[in-house]
Amino acid sequence: MEARRDVFQAIADPTRREIIGMVAKEPQNINALAENFDISRQAVSLHLKILNECGLIIVHKKGRERVCEAKLDQLAEVNQWVKQYKQFWEQKLDALEVYLDSLHKDDKK
Repeated sequence: MEARRDVFQAIADPTRREIIGMVAKEPQNINALAENFDISRQAVSLHLKILNECGLIIVHKKGRERVCEAKLDQLAEVNQWVKQYKQFWEQKLDALEVYLDSLHKDDKK
C-alpha cells in the first residue's frame, strides 16, 4: 500500500493550486478541466492523482464522465501551520512599530 501524500506537497505546485481553485468553485469534468491548461491531459491526470492521494479532491464517475470535486478539509492542517507564522510575524511587526514610534518621539524632542 502506497503512503498517502502530504497536503503540503500538493499545494506546492501552482498547477495543482489552480486545479483546487477551479474545483472548489464547482465540480469539474476531467476533460473540461484539462482544457484549461497548456499541458497534456496525462500531466493533468498526474496532478489530479496527487490531489486525490492527498485527500484534497475526490474523483467519481457520473455516467460516462469522471468528475472532480473539492474536499478541502485537509487544508485545515495548512491553515494551522500558516497561522503560527502569521502570529509570529504580527508580533514582530507590532514590536517594530512600537520601536519606530519611540524613535520618532525621541526625534521630536
